Amino acid sequence: MKRNLINELVSWKQSPRRKPLILKGVRQCGKTYLLNQFGAEHYEDVAYFNFEGNEVLQAHFEGDLDVNRIIMELGVLHKKAIKVDTTLMIFDEIQFCNRALTSLKYFCENAPQYHIVCAGSLLGIALSKPLSFPVGKVDFMTLRPMNFFEFLLANGEELLCDYLTQIPSKEKISSAFADKLENYLKTYYITGGMPEAVGVWLATHDLKQLEMVQQRILDSYELDFAKYAPANEFPKLTAIWRSIPEQLAKENSKYIFSQVKKGTRAKDLEDSLEWLMSAGLVYKVMKIEKPFMPLSAYADQTYFKLYAVDVGLLRLMSKLPASEILSQSEAYREFKGALAENFALCELINLLQTTPFYWKSDNTAEVDFVIQYESDIIPIEVKSNLSVRAKSLAQYKKKYEPRVSVITSMKQLSVKDTLEIPLYLLWKLIDFLNK
Repeated sequence: MKRNLINELVSWKQSPRRKPLILKGVRQCGKTYLLNQFGAEHYEDVAYFNFEGNEVLQAHFEGDLDVNRIIMELGVLHKKAIKVDTTLMIFDEIQFCNRALTSLKYFCENAPQYHIVCAGSLLGIALSKPLSFPVGKVDFMTLRPMNFFEFLLANGEELLCDYLTQIPSKEKISSAFADKLENYLKTYYITGGMPEAVGVWLATHDLKQLEMVQQRILDSYELDFAKYAPANEFPKLTAIWRSIPEQLAKENSKYIFSQVKKGTRAKDLEDSLEWLMSAGLVYKVMKIEKPFMPLSAYADQTYFKLYAVDVGLLRLMSKLPASEILSQSEAYREFKGALAENFALCELINLLQTTPFYWKSDNTAEVDFVIQYESDIIPIEVKSNLSVRAKSLAQYKKKYEPRVSVITSMKQLSVKDTLEIPLYLLWKLIDFLNK
């Protein structure tokens, strides 16, 4: 599967200021696959080492952290000499060996000519012992679930993707392509962007097998709660995580801690929420009352909405049958908006590499997302169908007169007073803003 991040990995390889790289990401998002693919395509040899449960490997990082010794011993384990320019070393699940994490400092300082990439869960790396983390001595990238463009590529739509990439930003696509993209988007709502889930769907088109994979991923996340969290935090983590679908489904989707468990106060759950955010499993979108720069200065930390890391997992967590999405049933009309919002948020985060905010004013108007792009503060309203009526956005525009405003829906592209972008083209937002 082609991932957009491979281009950044190539740039990292070619950089004269290259440091050991840590590829962060939520579990099961494809980190190991991507690094092995990168190595196979851009190096003569790949030396792969997995630290999870591998005491023999971990023992080579005990004692001194002399990089020459470590490289020689790793070469013995690899059964092939590790060469400076042609071997890519992959340290997988590096969070299981704090000494290996520490060694990256010495690789950076004493052997920067070697090419080292590491994969690890966001939570495991975040919880590494303070003395073990090589602050300032590593580069970082974050891999997220596949976005919609990558999903199209996985479906063999390279020519369609080339067409969509090259078409002028003000030109509408043909209705035949629009219908095709709408159908793909419905499927994406069902599968989400977890590579294994997408892979099993493409191989079988069997909903039962797809949902077995998705459920296994969800189960692995809750097992991580038990693995990393103190025993007293586990029930709270599970409760917050499982509450996301019902909280998003509310007309007012502000996250309310007391609805997680009756009588629960915010201060009882705040630490658990931070755990989930550190694990990359949830996105916290905070409210702003004034859309001025920097947006973070106007954010209310206590007033926010929570979204899931992947729309397909959210769909399964909500127990929404895939048939309801494919048939456009009225029975899921209200939750349809929540799915579209979660999809749009994930696309925006993939594109901007930062979490947007949302705007709410005096309980009379609410704009789904607000982003900063260059010198513009841009409001974005999300609609799940063809309707582009947006009263809240109209109030926002009247009050703040933004240079650019966006509505994303299932309607065809329209470049007028408000930029109207189809949901399935939201990955092209920057192209539209630059025109």
